Amino acid sequence: MGKNFSDFFLSSECMIRMASGWFYLSCLLLGSLGSMCILFTIYWMQYWRDGFAWNGSIYMFNWHPVLMVAGMVVFYGGASLVYRLPQSWVGPRLPWKLLHAALHLMAFILTVVGLVAVFTFHNHGGIANLYSLHSWLGITAVFLFACQWCLGFAVFLLPWASMWLRSLLKPIHVFFGAAILSLSIASVISGINEKLFFSLKNTTRPYNSLPSEAVFANSTGMLVVAFGLLVLYILLASSWKRPEPGILTSRQPLLHDGE
Repeated sequence: MGKNFSDFFLSSECMIRMASGWFYLSCLLLGSLGSMCILFTIYWMQYWRDGFAWNGSIYMFNWHPVLMVAGMVVFYGGASLVYRLPQSWVGPRLPWKLLHAALHLMAFILTVVGLVAVFTFHNHGGIANLYSLHSWLGITAVFLFACQWCLGFAVFLLPWASMWLRSLLKPIHVFFGAAILSLSIASVISGINEKLFFSLKNTTRPYNSLPSEAVFANSTGMLVVAFGLLVLYILLASSWKRPEPGILTSRQPLLHDGE
């Protein structure tokens, strides 16, 4: 028994060391890209769109792109990778479940505030809501996100669900996690394009002449795409997935935590 116990930790530590190097390098790149996505969006709204307010004006709308990029892309993407941390591979899963749920909840709160900003601006200015493809993609992503979080909380965090039910729903949960991120990226890209068309429609330098604002906003969109693709790559890379119970060693009684 003692030998099996030692072999388990030796094999676990070996796998963690092998995966950690490239994983944390990717996380460093991911953190840099995510920070740039948010900072570039803030700079765009501050420098070219005259800043922020919370009074129903166009300056209130400027919170919308910032909060949606932060919530539905950066925080959501980061929260999705909690189970890819090599340290989460061994020991009880509950602390990682709580962190996963808390980060997604933070992403959802930012998203809701971002929606409040745009709906308030539209209603204050008599502008129709939810008529564009951008808004359809965005509201679909948010609706699926809400369903995903509630289902994850009810099935994977609360202790009532059986192993059979969790095993059945886990692939669906993982699929919709990636699908929601993809929808969010599509929504952000279409939103950037829509904002530029509206803002540069009647100016001396229209969108098709690629003024500096268009170049900067398009670059921000490319950063969002790069961030999303890297998140999806890390999610899909088999070497960074938490091994299922029984894979690291044939006898791992300490790993069983009820999931």
